[in-house]
Amino acid sequence: MKSPTQTILKYLSLKVAALLIVTSGAAASVMAQNPRIETTQLNGLAAKASETVDLNMDGALLQMAAKFLSSKDPDEAKAKELVNGLKGIYVRSYEFESEGQYSDADVESIRSQLKNPAWTRLVNVNSKKDGGVELYLMQTNGEVTALALLALEPNEVTFINIIGAIDLEKLTELGGRFGIPELEIDLPKVKRKN
Repeated sequence: MKSPTQTILKYLSLKVAALLIVTSGAAASVMAQNPRIETTQLNGLAAKASETVDLNMDGALLQMAAKFLSSKDPDEAKAKELVNGLKGIYVRSYEFESEGQYSDADVESIRSQLKNPAWTRLVNVNSKKDGGVELYLMQTNGEVTALALLALEPNEVTFINIIGAIDLEKLTELGGRFGIPELEIDLPKVKRKN
C-alpha cells in the first residue's frame, strides 16, 4: 500500500509532466511562427548565377540606413517612415545567363516553410512562359507583421522576407531601395483592425 506522501508525489509528478508537455507544445507553436524564413538552402544557386544579391538588414542596421534618407524628398520620406516599423529585410536574388539553371526543388525549402499555418498566401500568379509570383503574409491580431515574396522568372529567382509592422499600401515605396527590386504587383487590400 502506498503512503499518502507517495500518492501526493505521484500526483504532483503527473501534473508537472502534463505542464511540461503543454509548455513544450506552446513553445513549439511559438517557434513555428517565426517570421524569418531560412534561406541557406538557396546558397547553391549562387554558384550557377551570373548575378546575385544577398542582403541581410536587421532592425538596427535598417534604422542606421534610414538616417541617410532625406525627410525633404517626398519619396525618401515615405520610405523612411515605412522603415521605422521594420525589424528586418532579407533579400536573395539570383540571375542566370540562361533559362533552366534552377528547378522547383531549389525553392521548395522556401515554400515548405511558408506552408506553416501562421502564413497566408495572398497572391499566387503562375505562367509557364514568364514564371510566377507568390506573396505570403503573417498577421498578428489583424496587423501584418511579416511578408514573404517569391518571384520566379525563367532566368531569375528572387526571395524577399520583410519583418515588422508593414503597411502594404506604402510597401511599394521600398522598391529600388535596400536591395529590394521594383516589383510591379498590385497588392490586394488587407483588412485592418480599427
